[in-house]
Amino acid sequence: VRTASHQRRGVNTMSAEGYHAVKYEDGDEYKGQWNGEGKRHGLGVLKFADGTEYSGDFEQGMNHGHGVLTFVDRSCYAGEFKDGKYDGHGVFSKDEMKYEGEFKDGKVDGSGKITFKDKTNGRPRQEGTFQNRMLKTGGKQQAAVNLAKEAESTATEKANKAKELKA
Repeated sequence: VRTASHQRRGVNTMSAEGYHAVKYEDGDEYKGQWNGEGKRHGLGVLKFADGTEYSGDFEQGMNHGHGVLTFVDRSCYAGEFKDGKYDGHGVFSKDEMKYEGEFKDGKVDGSGKITFKDKTNGRPRQEGTFQNRMLKTGGKQQAAVNLAKEAESTATEKANKAKELKA
């Protein structure tokens, strides 16, 4: 493992394109592809010091594209990212609930559906258009749910490929 010294994420630490493994001073670790500008770019796995892990696509140093983010509490988001945030379609699971649908700027926002452990959708039914993580209007959202499931599948494939990378 190559060691890189930096004070914050996003600092250029590599100048050679290709696969590199880096351990940062704050305890975070990255194993994956880099571009010639010294930024995480392509497939990779970023393990944070607190145990959170992101596996999937990176672009210009940020998680961007498809990936899986798993938190210490075992909650998980699998889907599309943009500039380091949930953005697009995906599936977020935590404890006994799952949200399948759209995200914008890191938040549940758009068409989607919440499903609980007992396979119900709550009362009133938690399916429709969400804004700022709250149900605004009800209604069937099967197209958004299907797109979320597709994004989850693609994200899982990318995450698995990222974990298989070797130097």
